[in-house]
Amino acid sequence: MASAEITQLRRQAAYIKKSLFEQGYLDEQFLQLEELQDDTNPNFVEEVVTLFFKDSARIIANIEAAVEKTPLDFKKLDTYMHNFKGSSSSIGALRVKNECTLFKEHCQQGNGEGCLRTFQQIKREHATLRKKLETYFQLLRQAGPYETATRPQ
Repeated sequence: MASAEITQLRRQAAYIKKSLFEQGYLDEQFLQLEELQDDTNPNFVEEVVTLFFKDSARIIANIEAAVEKTPLDFKKLDTYMHNFKGSSSSIGALRVKNECTLFKEHCQQGNGEGCLRTFQQIKREHATLRKKLETYFQLLRQAGPYETATRPQ
């Protein structure tokens, strides 16, 4: 691949990342994850994010099963959402984390309707973030690793 193409891919990836921050999808935690990535583990962030989406799919399925039961078990829902909020925080998924906080408030108030409404919003934010991050990581993979300067012999 020509260096102009690689530069263009990196520019597109940088634009997507910038927009994820500007639109409130990501926070500082994502940058901290990126700082942990190095030559020995060049795909660290993508691996952590992939694990997050795998784990959160399981949590979402648990919540879906729980919200179909009547009466709602607010304590169980709150526990599931506490786990989801924690894992969202760990990758810097700001919008998802904020919706989790709102869901937990609805649980504490015993507001089933609020829980259901917020859960739908969480699933939308989660799906949108997943698509955007998949595109971001795909561009980074296409661009390949950054070349590091080597001392001439």
